[in-house]
Amino acid sequence: MTNIYQFEAELLDGKNKAFTDYEGKVLLIVNTASKCGFTPQFAGLEKLYEKYKPQGLEVLGFPCNQFGGQDPGSNDQIGAFCQKNYGVTFPMFAKVDVKGPEAHAIFRYLTNNSKGLLGSGIKWNFTKFLIGKDGMVLNRFAPTTKPEALEEEIEKALQK
Repeated sequence: MTNIYQFEAELLDGKNKAFTDYEGKVLLIVNTASKCGFTPQFAGLEKLYEKYKPQGLEVLGFPCNQFGGQDPGSNDQIGAFCQKNYGVTFPMFAKVDVKGPEAHAIFRYLTNNSKGLLGSGIKWNFTKFLIGKDGMVLNRFAPTTKPEALEEEIEKALQK
């Protein structure tokens, strides 16, 4: 597959979302968790979304329970938690695996097209992938990278 637009994924509400709907946008794809030390990053992700959405940024959250069982809730519980605690308005998708044989195709694509510090696999919650307007992976950021630290790269991607 050549870019991210070949994929689709299920939203928290159970509807499928084709990634062709995001053509021409800059995407920040994040594997999230509701009970992680990095969970407060939801607030920073929401701020990025609010600031840059008018310019063409979409933040896409993918809950995952593969790291320390830190997102055990149902899709409904996850959505309610994100809205109530962090005011999340960016699209949240149904819980997925991001590593191993059951990894969602989007995350297989992302990890095959961007290497992390310790190789291609995702090592923890809140790994972030920046996708350009052409649907190609521009960069990958560690869970410890705070959302506000991505502003310069997001701005560059939006200007291309």
